[in-house]
Amino acid sequence: MNLADIVEGHPDEAVALVASDRTLTYGQLRAEVGAARGGLVRLGVRPDDRVALVLPNGWPFVVAYLAVLGVGAVAVPIDPSMPAPAVAQEIDMIRARVAIAGPAAEAVVREVAQGRSGATQLVVVGDMSELLDADPVPYVDRRPDDLALLVFTAGTAGPAKAAMLTHGGLRANLDQVQQHPGRALVPNDVSYGVLPFFHVFGINVVLGLSLLAGSSVVLVERFDAAEALAIIRERRVTILAGAPPMFRALAAASPGEGSGRGDGDGPPGGDLASVRLAVSGASALPPEVAAAFEDRFGLPLWQGYGLTEASPVVTSSVIGGVPKPGSVGVPLPGVKLRLVDEAGEDALVSDPGELWVKGPNVFAGYWEDPEATAAVLTDGWLHTGDVAVVDDDGYVYLVDRLKDIVIVSGFNVYPAEVEDVLRDDPRVDEVAVVGVADAHTGESVRAYVVATADAAGDPGLVDTLAARCRAHLAPYECPDAIEIVDSLPHGLGGKLLRRALRQGSTGPPR
Repeated sequence: MNLADIVEGHPDEAVALVASDRTLTYGQLRAEVGAARGGLVRLGVRPDDRVALVLPNGWPFVVAYLAVLGVGAVAVPIDPSMPAPAVAQEIDMIRARVAIAGPAAEAVVREVAQGRSGATQLVVVGDMSELLDADPVPYVDRRPDDLALLVFTAGTAGPAKAAMLTHGGLRANLDQVQQHPGRALVPNDVSYGVLPFFHVFGINVVLGLSLLAGSSVVLVERFDAAEALAIIRERRVTILAGAPPMFRALAAASPGEGSGRGDGDGPPGGDLASVRLAVSGASALPPEVAAAFEDRFGLPLWQGYGLTEASPVVTSSVIGGVPKPGSVGVPLPGVKLRLVDEAGEDALVSDPGELWVKGPNVFAGYWEDPEATAAVLTDGWLHTGDVAVVDDDGYVYLVDRLKDIVIVSGFNVYPAEVEDVLRDDPRVDEVAVVGVADAHTGESVRAYVVATADAAGDPGLVDTLAARCRAHLAPYECPDAIEIVDSLPHGLGGKLLRRALRQGSTGPPR
């Protein structure tokens, strides 16, 4: 087997990729990937070598990714917008043999290469034509447990680690997601591909699933609500996957940026009239965002849950068939779940517990970090670090991140519960709660609030929010401080970066 062969068997004339500068059919894509395989072999790339992909979402990324897998090497997507030291650190960490870089990152990558010599020499490809003028070579056969992809985790609780994802695990997750017969991707689907491909949601769920189905992907480098609405309308996008901030922005787009339901222009859904499936992932979906999106466009917003270490999807409301507000759905076929209490025993019915996951999609561990691997894998069970409860229908509800629990005088405080109370105030647009060191109680609760535009200057907002907390929460759960901020820090995958808040930053991470 080889994961890259998901592009095989589709009609030559079917459109595979739609980029800003060109469109590739499956026939063209297969031809270019075959040539790129030959180009990599000519550069000396062998099975299990690591090849860094420092590229934005575009056709060169897709061709390079499939070619790297096809020769049996390991693809390592790296965020091309990171500062130079971070790019260098990740390339060096996995000891890449070749790095394929786009214009924005090529100079940085060449600086890294200048520091290499001898057996550790790094070959830099800055132009895809260097790979595409070679004769094609066949796929290298791989075992299911052979390494295919190294994906750097977000590093929200410390230094980033590279998760080892295998050919079999990635393919298993694609097959699991496709199990719902009414909502599986089909050849005439068109996906909106803005989730970054250095994020596992983007590379395996958006890109991988589309290529497996023989459908099309519209490749987008960065999100803008107005541009997104235009692209979705013009390209007749049918599959819309993203993180909650994207759906929040789409729902809030002004009437001039897209004709939503009820504005008198066009059919229900307006610019999203072609969309048949909208799925939110990467971080918890606030119920008010789901409600606003459905009210605006007449589309239900389905929520899923996953993590890099699970390739990534674990649960989905799409599989369950009902988008229950606040729930991330039910386990995918072939995925087993456990809720484990602090004593390491299965949690009692209706009690919260840490979510453990087992299945063919679970990762092989962290790159050259046996201690970190042992900390999260027990007899094949992946410790997610997420606290959850399950209802009578088997739907999973995330309570919080285990490592984000705030312990005040020995009492556990779940930030999500405090955030829910604050978010119920209509003047609150977004909120995040973290724990900070406290000499008397060990930790105390601090809330960061982004107010709505009409409430941003309200001098009484903090006092009102504090009173709301006192009315709905236990004393130890109430924030010691509530700070009104302009924005909250999110990673490019959409996850809230609580670490940045603990360090005193409320702006973008970079």
